[in-house]
Amino acid sequence: MRHGLEISCGGASVAVSTLVELGELAERANWDGVFLEDYLIHYSGDEPFTYDPWLVLAAIAGRTDRVRLGTTVTALPRRRPAKLAREILTLDHLSAGRATVAVGVGDPGDRGLAAFGEQTEVSVRAAMLDEGLDLLTGLLGGGRVSHQGTHYRADGVSLRPAPVQSPRVPVWVGGSTQAGAVRRRAARADGIVPYKLTDTDGWSDFTPDEVHDLVNALPSTRADGQPFDVAVGGRRRRSDESAERAYLGELAAAGATWWLEFVPAGDAATMRAAVARGPLR
Repeated sequence: MRHGLEISCGGASVAVSTLVELGELAERANWDGVFLEDYLIHYSGDEPFTYDPWLVLAAIAGRTDRVRLGTTVTALPRRRPAKLAREILTLDHLSAGRATVAVGVGDPGDRGLAAFGEQTEVSVRAAMLDEGLDLLTGLLGGGRVSHQGTHYRADGVSLRPAPVQSPRVPVWVGGSTQAGAVRRRAARADGIVPYKLTDTDGWSDFTPDEVHDLVNALPSTRADGQPFDVAVGGRRRRSDESAERAYLGELAAAGATWWLEFVPAGDAATMRAAVARGPLR
């Protein structure tokens, strides 16, 4: 099981230079991945600083050699799939094949939806995600894509250069496992970033048995033949590190391929310390 960081894309006074520094520090501290939130307006405070994750990840790519780079999770219905695919493919080349993207329907509390006239109806966003996922995975494979749908269109177009990774940049699907559509969508992609509850204000860890059941309900391999990714976590490290380490071992035995530890927005020193301590292996 690999260990990644989920890092806030902004906050009350977070500097973009700090986010780039954290990505560089993550590689030195032996983390395996750096995944940024994707919001137009961060959820904390009245007018929080917020940064574009793909630009930040591009800067991190130039300062690292090994760590995997991506988002958890990008709300695909508020993005144009072709533009997002171009950004991801560019990162894939900048990082020499280390890009990953996780997509979902979007946080219902995302202030960047209604504020900019984006679609807020959940059923419509779900339909956009279903359609956009097919278009995105096709474009990230570098082949010629033809698509005529309700929300998107592609007239026999391919995005060049083709991805460094073969057969495509890995695509994960995020969302609550209480919604069966999340597992269905993930099965069409390369991985899942699940959370347990639909209530994003609450939190509950997956048990090892639940992870085992989830792994068995999903494909065993992804498009490149590697194990299908099940990236669990998304919270801060518990204070009892011995108990945490034992729990992570149980998740790995159950089939989880990633543990994602959250680094919330805060002062720069606190965020650095959370990254510098490295993963619990």
